[in-house]
Amino acid sequence: MRHSSFKLAALIFGLSAVPLSLLITTEAQQEPAAAATEAGAAAAPVESTSEAAPEATAESGGEPAAAEAVAKPIVPRPSEMAVRAVNNPLLRVVNTGKHYVAVGVYGHILISADGTKWNQVASPVDVMLTSVTFADENNGWAVGHDAVILHTADGGETWKQQNFQPELNKPLFDVLFLDAQTGFAVGAYGLMLTTTDGGSSWAQVAANPVTEDERHFNALAKLGDGSLMVVGEAGTIGVSADRGLTWTKLATPYESSLFCVIAAGEKGALIGGLRGNSFFSADVRAGSWKKMQTNSDQSLFGMAALPGDKVAMVGLNATLLIFEPGKPVHSVPIIDKLGNRQTESLSWLTMAPDGGLIVVGDAGVQRLDAAKF
Repeated sequence: MRHSSFKLAALIFGLSAVPLSLLITTEAQQEPAAAATEAGAAAAPVESTSEAAPEATAESGGEPAAAEAVAKPIVPRPSEMAVRAVNNPLLRVVNTGKHYVAVGVYGHILISADGTKWNQVASPVDVMLTSVTFADENNGWAVGHDAVILHTADGGETWKQQNFQPELNKPLFDVLFLDAQTGFAVGAYGLMLTTTDGGSSWAQVAANPVTEDERHFNALAKLGDGSLMVVGEAGTIGVSADRGLTWTKLATPYESSLFCVIAAGEKGALIGGLRGNSFFSADVRAGSWKKMQTNSDQSLFGMAALPGDKVAMVGLNATLLIFEPGKPVHSVPIIDKLGNRQTESLSWLTMAPDGGLIVVGDAGVQRLDAAKF
């Protein structure tokens, strides 16, 4: 799906059938999906659609048999190489341990050795990529709209398609791998896919009590004790203590959308969502959450751990907040080259080699000096 103009509020968690900006600009709970999850086994295999299925033919004459005709699956187009891809909207950036990788609109994938000079690499899809993660320096996965999943085995230099299901109309919003074999991808209407073979095959997790009402899953994290945590629409929070085999739905401190989560301590987490709402818990299973005084009404999309137990959060309208234990939340203004305060929204961030920040969002990728925060 091509877009002529972009706002981050309409990109990250939008669905083609819904007015996109409404999904993250209101406190009202979104309506659950109309279609119910099909009852059945806990994991239903997802068939690969990377190769076109052959047409059915009649037994005689070699002509197609109408009754047995098989529709050809949609095959994605590769992303176009863009001169200014680094300035187009990007939704996620990660440090692989070897270099940096960022993903975004039109299937764009960019890599950088230092976080300053970026090069676009070929991508097998032109749909929006919403998240990327690496299990080690070489093995990484990117996910996005049309339930697309891409894999790289060379640190992001080349990518291959593992999954593509536009017929689901369920974009994937986040991906997490525990090692080079075991991973999870989550998205709209409670979609959760899992793999135990590095993505060679993916299975859809059904009968999940966390998403029995088909709320959107927006973000995944691994907690300090090894547990997994997922957050999403309408305050959805779920945890798994057995590497994703079973999940438990937890009570929420907030009844509207949560967009990001990061581990804190052994059993705790920090979560963020709509209108600047953020909460901390030292033990998520205990259900005791403390509301963070962000002094902001801008929705929060991404988090990154900083030295000294600090956490940085980014969101709408160039929001950058710094959380530091025992101190008030600090807001950092982002100034553009003309000396004006930046207004483009930010989606994610990671540490730069010099201790600064690499942030991505509406304006692409940019570096922030460590002295500013």
